[in-house]
Amino acid sequence: MPALVVTGRFQPGHRIFTGFGKACRNLADTAIDRSCRIKYSLMSDERKYEAPSSGEKLFNRAFGFLAGLGIAPSFIYLLEVRGRKSGKLYSTAVNLLEVDGKLFLVAPRGRTQWVRNAEAAGEVTLKRGSRRRFRLRPLDDSEKPQVLKAYLTNYKSAVQKFFPIPPDTPLEEFAKIAGGYPVFELMSA
Repeated sequence: MPALVVTGRFQPGHRIFTGFGKACRNLADTAIDRSCRIKYSLMSDERKYEAPSSGEKLFNRAFGFLAGLGIAPSFIYLLEVRGRKSGKLYSTAVNLLEVDGKLFLVAPRGRTQWVRNAEAAGEVTLKRGSRRRFRLRPLDDSEKPQVLKAYLTNYKSAVQKFFPIPPDTPLEEFAKIAGGYPVFELMSA
């Protein structure tokens, strides 16, 4: 079982890491060693989808709209994908990552609806002024560490809250959490 170890000095009763579920919300629910460092385990496949708040939804819609027009930051695109059940076209703002000349999409919140729809459709459209269709290749967990590290390094301010480790962590630690983060390589359709 991959162990997730978070270290830091905290006072008893502080609320921490609410995204990891009820069991890890208070120091009383964790094992604390003599130096008051927090330690707990979390299997990577237990990671749940982290729904955005109302404010985050509004922010994402605004950036998605701007990306669709081609005037958002250069790495933000509007992802469009057909619903797996309804067939309706859904869209959301995403950060596009380029590593070694290849394009990747990472879902820092876990198995979101766009991830499930994209898996079912096998393709997505990215819009930034104009539209480009891509086929998707889901990465195996063994392929994800380098991509996850690059993603967290490039977009730390926006996505660090979804990762239990900092960007300067060795690749071996990214391998331990890889199962909780869907990653797709984009290939021209």
